[in-house]
Amino acid sequence: MEIAIAVIAAIMGLGVGAGGIFAYNKKNENGGKNKADDLIRKAKHEASDIVLKAKKEAAETAEKSKEEEAERRREWKRTENRLAERETTLDGKLDQIEKKQERLVKQEKDIESLKQEIRDIREKQHEKLEKIAGLSKADARDKLMKMTENDIKKDLAGLVVKEQQEIKHDVDEAAQAILITAMERMSSEVTADRTITALKLPDDDMKGRIIGKEGRNIQALQRATGVDIMVDDTPGMVVLSSFDPIRRQVARYALERLMKDGRINPASIESAVSKAEKEIDKEVQRAGEDAAREVGVVGIPREMLHLLGELKFRTSYGQNVLLHSVEMAHIAGMIAEEIGADKRVAKTATLLHDIGKAVTHKIEGKHADIGAELAKKYGLPDPVVHAIAAHHDDIEPTTPEAVIVKICDSLSAARPGARNISAENFAERMRDLENIATSFPGIDKAYAISAGREIRVIVEPKQIDDLTALKLARDIANKIEATMSYPGVIKVNVIRETRAIEYAK
Repeated sequence: MEIAIAVIAAIMGLGVGAGGIFAYNKKNENGGKNKADDLIRKAKHEASDIVLKAKKEAAETAEKSKEEEAERRREWKRTENRLAERETTLDGKLDQIEKKQERLVKQEKDIESLKQEIRDIREKQHEKLEKIAGLSKADARDKLMKMTENDIKKDLAGLVVKEQQEIKHDVDEAAQAILITAMERMSSEVTADRTITALKLPDDDMKGRIIGKEGRNIQALQRATGVDIMVDDTPGMVVLSSFDPIRRQVARYALERLMKDGRINPASIESAVSKAEKEIDKEVQRAGEDAAREVGVVGIPREMLHLLGELKFRTSYGQNVLLHSVEMAHIAGMIAEEIGADKRVAKTATLLHDIGKAVTHKIEGKHADIGAELAKKYGLPDPVVHAIAAHHDDIEPTTPEAVIVKICDSLSAARPGARNISAENFAERMRDLENIATSFPGIDKAYAISAGREIRVIVEPKQIDDLTALKLARDIANKIEATMSYPGVIKVNVIRETRAIEYAK
């Protein structure tokens, strides 16, 4: 392109030069011809130089292009050679792999053949041994097992006892550390409040007012509260009887208000009962909210808090159920923190574990099942529902939080003074424990000690060996769990003693 432009420029230069000369000669006809010839020669010389330079540049460019093309062809050739070498190498490796695979298949066949030969040889050896010994393989195995069992029985018993003691020591030590820490941090009153079901009359005249003309006042009070009111059973006392603790408290509040006012008639009874119901409802709601606030649990539905508050007026073996639940929640939080469980789930489940007792007089069933259904109904998390349902072993606890609830329930219920148990019930439980132990063969004596926390069993050493003693302890514990209801844990202690007696004469 550049060469063509240069040539065109040279030609145009020649044309312009020639035109200029012609015009100059025309105009200056009398000018010198020598000057015109010089100009023509100069223009031709310049044009010739330009053409030569353009040819030279074109030749150089063509030469450079040829060299680049040759270099590209050489690079392509080298690439083809490398690819050919790689292809040859890969073909060689594939051949080697195929040969190795063939050798492995052959070796596997040889190994399988050797295994079969070994099995045949062993089978023949077993047949020869059975002929020589006169025993079958199964009979020989049974005889050997019996001989071995007799030889190592004592050693095995000692090993089992040793391992059990070591495991028990480690587990007990860790459990005691956690439980003692929780119990030391949680301190509550030993005595528990009881629900008041009787009111003292100020005088005999008040008794007549409560009964009213032809009993209309006491009948109106019973209809309004749903509580049985007895004024003749205990001198100077009014006894309130109802399975519903809330109704009983409404009747108590209303009756106290009426006795204080002195005016008792159907109209005033209706007004007093209405005010008592509102007061109790507020007290119940406030008790539930205070309990949740005390243990630091938030997000419990208002309906569940109301049921929780009703436990304030509910007792179990003389133990206030709401105080029992709050105490459990504190202990559960401490244990969950120690072992790394979910603290919120553990505290929520322990606080609500007895919520079913608030409605057991209205709904049939176990309070653990009722409580779990209520928790599920009001949208509490599944781990909380499971822990409530499993706290009395009605179902198997499968989460650490459920186990914590079960443990805390036993701790709170079984501590000294938590529950009131009559002397008759206590003696009966002691007899039941001893009877369960003596129902097994080989038992010499059985004693229930430590207020029923331990059953000590003395066995006949000639009938019960060491291994059987271990099994006997487990069997007695299982029967106690299946047939008795008790708080806490009962220790089964089986004692086997061998005495060697001789007389020197």
